[in-house]
Amino acid sequence: MFFCHYFYSYIYFLLCIGFNKNFASGIYYGYPQPCGTERMESRDCRTVPMIQHAVISSRAIAWRSFRCPRSELRLDLTLGCGQTFRWRETADGHWTGVMGGRVWTLMQTEDRLWYHTYDSQVSTARQAGRKWPGQGERLETTKKLKTQAAAVKEEPEGGTQEHGEATSQWDGGEEETLRDYFQLKVSLGELYKEWTSVDHHFKDIANIFTGVRMLRQDPTECLFSFICTSNNHISRIEGMIERLCAKLGAPLCQLDGTAYHDFPTLHALADGSVEASLRDLGFGYRARFLQQSARQILDQHGADWLGGLRSVPYEQARSALRTLPGVGFKVADCVCLMSLDKSCALPVDTHMWQIAQRDYSCTVATGRKTLTDKVYQEIGDFFRKLWGPYAGWAHSVLFCADLKKFQKLKEPPVKMEGEEDEKESKGKTKAEKKHGKARAKVCKT
Repeated sequence: MFFCHYFYSYIYFLLCIGFNKNFASGIYYGYPQPCGTERMESRDCRTVPMIQHAVISSRAIAWRSFRCPRSELRLDLTLGCGQTFRWRETADGHWTGVMGGRVWTLMQTEDRLWYHTYDSQVSTARQAGRKWPGQGERLETTKKLKTQAAAVKEEPEGGTQEHGEATSQWDGGEEETLRDYFQLKVSLGELYKEWTSVDHHFKDIANIFTGVRMLRQDPTECLFSFICTSNNHISRIEGMIERLCAKLGAPLCQLDGTAYHDFPTLHALADGSVEASLRDLGFGYRARFLQQSARQILDQHGADWLGGLRSVPYEQARSALRTLPGVGFKVADCVCLMSLDKSCALPVDTHMWQIAQRDYSCTVATGRKTLTDKVYQEIGDFFRKLWGPYAGWAHSVLFCADLKKFQKLKEPPVKMEGEEDEKESKGKTKAEKKHGKARAKVCKT
């Protein structure tokens, strides 16, 4: 009897801790993980706590925020328009991604940007004496409903606001990191005013696509990500970048069964075995460009070379990048614009070529069957003359507005059933009352 009681108690305990839900995925709450599970991508046995993607409605998770109106930044447009390939919407209005060697979840209300960073499970596992493969860096990484947002106590304007339980994960540099990443020192509102004053087509787009900013990304990640964009589309590029990071990047943490990795270092990308490995992962001819570009940078320039291009003129930086395998005008301009502080750089692809012809009657682009280097340069110069020193930022707004995934934003709001009838009914009622009063006056006279 004692044995049966013990046995059934143990089975009940396993069910309570989620055994039935997580056995297939190999995830346990504080229990050793079976070897060989594909989700964890490791041959080693590890004990890793189950961590979920942060949602601001949970007060058990610490969030911070600072003032940032939607007119200056829209996460869905900025993170989803093809500038970066590491962010995903993991809950309604919550964007989770890797930036600066950390995993973050971001969300926003009308006037605040909220952020949460996650502790590195690599560091946590080592501190607890558990095994984790690879060399991880020390890491302390990272919608709310409108009703929930209203319930959060407001701080003085410009001050940092906290939500949820206090933790020790903040190091004080998160806000500065985000402000630099989103380039919040640049007033987007002023730029929109300037562009709408000289461009009627932009004015039509601006009211719908507000808050589209240029990111200031890590140059290495930006370069090697855009080498993968050749003859490709956004969703496929995102998959390739994730496979690249899972193969060569240091593991950071795992959330809801999704493993997050840092972007590979130049040394990792330059290894002689990389080309074959990436071909096996579906990179095709791009695998050779990735490995050869990394090797050329290290052999001829050094690991700090890319970052140093931020301090040289635009034309010089673009020319330097074009010496790398797999880097043409478009990739070079993307890297210049999105990571090297060259706001006048203007990538011209099929979207911008069509926009130049369709919406601006650009004679340079009209009637051309192929986008030659000469046409590419002339289209860029056309828009630089129109939009000024931040032409690359304006280009990003139009590019975003042309993407298929955002076309629904252009549709007029759908009226609820009966809403129009109700308005008409109210209008008739007012008219009838007015008519009745007029008749009453006539009767009295």
